[in-house]
Amino acid sequence: MTQYVIHPIVCGLNATDQGIMTYQRSYGERIHIPIYVFYLEGGERRILVDTGLEDFVFDEDDASRLGLRPVGFVEGLAEHGLEPRDIDVIVHTHLHNDHCENDGLCENATVYAQAAELEFMRAPHPLDHRYDEDYLDGCSVESLDGDAEILPGVRVLHTPGHTPGGQCVVVDTAKSGKVLITGFCCNEKNFPSAGPAVCPGVHTDALAAFDSINRVKRMRAEGDVDLIVECHALWPGQGGAIE
Repeated sequence: MTQYVIHPIVCGLNATDQGIMTYQRSYGERIHIPIYVFYLEGGERRILVDTGLEDFVFDEDDASRLGLRPVGFVEGLAEHGLEPRDIDVIVHTHLHNDHCENDGLCENATVYAQAAELEFMRAPHPLDHRYDEDYLDGCSVESLDGDAEILPGVRVLHTPGHTPGGQCVVVDTAKSGKVLITGFCCNEKNFPSAGPAVCPGVHTDALAAFDSINRVKRMRAEGDVDLIVECHALWPGQGGAIE
């Protein structure tokens, strides 16, 4: 059984409104959201979940206060003894720009994304400005259709709604069990301890987004996954590696 250590690399830090994360909740509450790249260490192949932003500006005081240390994509990989050309596999939660801008640097990687996400990226609705198919230029892309196993210990669950082809990534780890990295933008406030999960604040289909996030919450309650990592929560960067 292949097991991984998940290394969150903070490749950006944005100030925004909590309502961007939680639909019809907490509008006007200023928050900061990290932009993560997750490096999965442990298998025969070098795997990333998302590739983050190419360029970003952040307030050093905000980063220090939050206990975060944003770094560039190349610098973040170097801290793990890697260069972009060393990456074998990129699994995308979705293809908004803050999740895929560095794909082109990983010249030897195979990119995995849902077919519905790739189709929408090629002809996005004008309301969603975060797509640009140039980010995948020159990439070897594998199109998925629904839930799938990518490699031993790494599988994806199609969770549409935030975007048409969002997918959660479930990673087997030794200490934390099955760790799910969300395929939709959210933070810890999307998963209250009581009641249903809160629909992501940004979505192409609110009903599907609600169903997807509550599928994830049920999986945690029923023991199908052991830990949920919200892809814009603060704690992964502060807590270091997830073993």
